[in-house]
Amino acid sequence: MESYGELLRTTRESKQLDLDRASREISIEKRYLAGLEEEDNSVFPGDAYMVGFLKNYADYLELDSEFILKLYRNKQIQESPLPQGLYEPHRPRYFLPAIIIPSVLLVAVVVTVLILINVKKKNKTDDGVVVASGMKSRQYELSDKKFTQRVYKGDQLFIPTENDGKIILTVRDTLSAFGIDTPSGVYYIELAEESELDINGDNASDMIVYVSDISSTDESRGAEVSILLRHGVAVEPTSVVAAEEIPFASEVKSSHPYKVIHEDNRAYPFTVNASFRGPCLFRDRVDNSHSVESYFARGDLFTATPRNGIRLWMSNFNTVKITIIADSKSFDLDIGAAGQIFVEDIKWIKDTDGKYKLVVIELD
Repeated sequence: MESYGELLRTTRESKQLDLDRASREISIEKRYLAGLEEEDNSVFPGDAYMVGFLKNYADYLELDSEFILKLYRNKQIQESPLPQGLYEPHRPRYFLPAIIIPSVLLVAVVVTVLILINVKKKNKTDDGVVVASGMKSRQYELSDKKFTQRVYKGDQLFIPTENDGKIILTVRDTLSAFGIDTPSGVYYIELAEESELDINGDNASDMIVYVSDISSTDESRGAEVSILLRHGVAVEPTSVVAAEEIPFASEVKSSHPYKVIHEDNRAYPFTVNASFRGPCLFRDRVDNSHSVESYFARGDLFTATPRNGIRLWMSNFNTVKITIIADSKSFDLDIGAAGQIFVEDIKWIKDTDGKYKLVVIELD
């Protein structure tokens, strides 16, 4: 069988490209490109990353990416273990009627039960959830009642706060494990796993998530989840940021002038939404938490709700549209140039006039 890794390497060498140059031009780390050429899947965080990088690398080298992906999938199939019962001897023919007839009856009973269950689910209404359908994603507002729903990648969950604001959670992944973006970071919950999440970074459990159904092969099936809010998450939010947590304008260190997008007489949590129209390596650090690096593809979404600031690093600024929501107002940031590596802070500062200003600061 033809090796996709060897084909990548020989094509790159025929174009007189080294891995360092390819890494810079395609904005994919060198170790990932080397892993593709060596067919070493262990260097990637997951299969989705590996497939995304493989397609982009093949396109960059002007290869047929579908053919390369086909070679990769063929290798995966060949390396998969054989089914346990593949070599078991066949039963004699006279056993077939005794096996087939009960099996058909059993399948008919199971299908009937599933149809009845699905009809029941469709007719059931959840009084504690407000749903708004959109073209690409759906939004749900959580309450103190248990939330049970099949959700899909890009769907958003809103948790109301006492100042009429909302904490926004976004479904990041529905393949093999349920991934959800929160203001304090990304969480992944496995099938049949119950996890307690700290969504506002105060080291206390805010919600319990249980995954009852998720596919390991079909992301479009979504994930069946149950969510229960802990008492206090919606009535004890960090709605106002303490003044001592906000830096003065004179403390801003950047060779570029900052841009004021909103001002008020107090500072409070704001929301950052990013939508992607192409591949981008994206890193974020909310408030003083650890930075999180992820690979986003066309159509992906990112959401965070920092208390007083967020730092964003983007490998391809032209592919990212960023919207900031503060005090129920939306502000769209400018889109950069293709291939531009961009780092910026979005945060509150205090000015000499006593006003709090939400600013965007380009970093060197």
